[in-house]
Amino acid sequence: MTEKIGVLGKKPPQRTGVERVVNAPLPTVYGKFQAVGYLDHDRGDEQVALVHGEIGTEDVLVRLHSECLTGDAFGSQHCECGDQLDAALRAVVKAGSGIVVYLRGHEGRGIGLLAKLRAMALQAEGLDTVEANLALGLPVDSRDYGVAAEIFHDLGVKSVRLMSNNPRKREALLQHGIKVAETVPLLITPCESNITYLRTKRERLDHVLPHLDAVAHLS
Repeated sequence: MTEKIGVLGKKPPQRTGVERVVNAPLPTVYGKFQAVGYLDHDRGDEQVALVHGEIGTEDVLVRLHSECLTGDAFGSQHCECGDQLDAALRAVVKAGSGIVVYLRGHEGRGIGLLAKLRAMALQAEGLDTVEANLALGLPVDSRDYGVAAEIFHDLGVKSVRLMSNNPRKREALLQHGIKVAETVPLLITPCESNITYLRTKRERLDHVLPHLDAVAHLS
């Protein structure tokens, strides 16, 4: 198929950045949201921000949620992702307004679904989540939160109350011009299946998880 050529025989410029594509009402079991869909022209990912209520511009309650098929859709107890997504959606509805940005392309801290499953298989053999990624020759965490900041800029958000235990998310938003007025802990009660994973996140990935001290009995 012949590519279209613009005036004077030049190719049209390739679009970059994040473009808002659609805004659709999304009633959920948690409450009513607006699903604001974006296309990331730089990476090709489709992204969505779930907006509840009148968000304003300052101190907006938000969650940057990294895509996790196994946790979000299948209810995996290997991680706490599904429970965190549930808690975040409930929190913004309870607060009366807020945003949950669901970040596609973040599966397995950016390594993809199949690689994440390979890493999980290695963890079942005794490696922790950091060791498993490195054993596969993959980065420990390759997520980029720039697209989330662009979405906030598009929505007119200047400062946020960030639901997260991960200080890197806060740092990333600050670097992209979004003020973080407060970090709101999003602590999920651990179980035997995810306690090792959570301890690794605290000890090796700097996540703030003080509640783990109260469950020392879990193996």
